[in-house]
Parts: sequence; structure tokens; C-alpha cells
Amino acid sequence: MTEDSQRNFRSVYYEKVGFRGVEEKKSLEILLKDDRLDIEKLCTFSQRFPLPSMYRALVWKVLLGILPPHHESHAQVMMYRKEQYSDVLHALKVIRFVSEATPQAEVYLRMYQLESGKLPRSPSFLLPKAFEQYLNLEDSRLLGHLKTCSAVSRLPYDLWFNRCFAGCLPESSLQRVWDKVVSGSCKILVFVAVEILLTFKIKVMALNSAEKITQFLENIPQDSSDAIVSKAIDLWHKHCGTPVHSA
Repeated sequence: MTEDSQRNFRSVYYEKVGFRGVEEKKSLEILLKDDRLDIEKLCTFSQRFPLPSMYRALVWKVLLGILPPHHESHAQVMMYRKEQYSDVLHALKVIRFVSEATPQAEVYLRMYQLESGKLPRSPSFLLPKAFEQYLNLEDSRLLGHLKTCSAVSRLPYDLWFNRCFAGCLPESSLQRVWDKVVSGSCKILVFVAVEILLTFKIKVMALNSAEKITQFLENIPQDSSDAIVSKAIDLWHKHCGTPVHSA
């Protein structure tokens, strides 16, 4: 048995007996020791496992292209990135797209849009159709209720898909969702939205207007967020498959 297959076997074994995270952390540390970080393997790891908090910032920066794969360049590149951040923020203030009162999540969105040539904001992600498709597969009766109330077009898609649940889920839960987004799987957002509806089905079914449904979904109880994210990740794997970890 090769070293890679042994490691993969141990990962599966530890997960089955309840020691998740032990072997995963070791696998990630091995990946991070490479002189040139393997982006593909880091993406695969991030999609299959939750990132340990101590390594999350580094992995996100590498996957997003903020830092290069080569370790020796990190310090110098971060210095340039800080200067870049200040310049972009200053530009947004000058053209009055943001101010001191602008929520931080929106500031980051505007910065991304300015750098990618999408300012003012481009149309919303083409995820509402996918959301409707998967909700129909999981609970067609619930989708039918939303349609009866004319709520489908008025759901908080901006909060869910443009802001990636920032301001909807607490940070601890949000990080697990963004692990998948940063590593290239925006579709996880669809399944988080679906799972929110499934989790609060009884409450949503009791509401009879689009306004009331949207208001509730914009302010969901925070104590269920960890369970929602865990179930959403399971749904994501169910419908999209599980990436094979190759570390």
C-alpha cells in the first residue's frame, strides 16, 4: 500500500470511529510544508474537510491568489497587498461608493467589484434557479407554498448569494461555508439556502405572505446555524458528489 493510500485509509478510519480532524490536520500540515504549495490539492482538501482555524487564513489567501504558492515570497507580497488594499479603499471613498458608515461586508464586495471591473454591481448570481431546483427535489410542498405566497422572487438572494450569508450566519458557521466558496464551490451557497428553508419549514409554512417569509429568513435564529451548515454540506455532497482527497 502506498503512503498516499495509507493516509487516505487512516482518514476514513478515524472519521468512522469519531476522531475526525486528527489525521486531516496532519494531512494539511504535510501539504503546507511543500516549498511550492499545490493549489489543486489544497482546493480538494478544503472541499472535503473543514479547515483547521489556525491554517484557514493562510489557505484562503493562497487559494484566492492573494499569496503566491512559493513560501519565500509571502512576506513581500503581503506588503504589496496591504498597499493595494489602502489604494482601492481610498478610490472607493473618492468616488463615493463607500463611506465610514458602510457595513464592512459591503466594503469588501465593492472592493472586489472595482478590481474585477464589475462596479456598479453586476446582476445577482444565477443561483436562484438552482436553489428552486434543489428545494423542489428535497421538498416540493414547501416550494409550492413559497410560490402560492409569491415569495420565490422575493427571497433574500442578495444576502444569501451576493453576500455569501455574511450578516445571516455567525462567523463560526460562516467560515465553514466560505471554505467551500474560496476553494471554488459557490454551489454550496445554494444548499445552505435550501437547508435554511428545510430547517424552518414549520415556521415558513405558517407564514402566509412574501413579506413575512422574507423578514423571517433575513433574521433566522442563530442557535441552529451550525446544524444548518452541517446538513447543507451533506446535501451538497449528496447532489454534487464528494471530491477525492489526494494529499
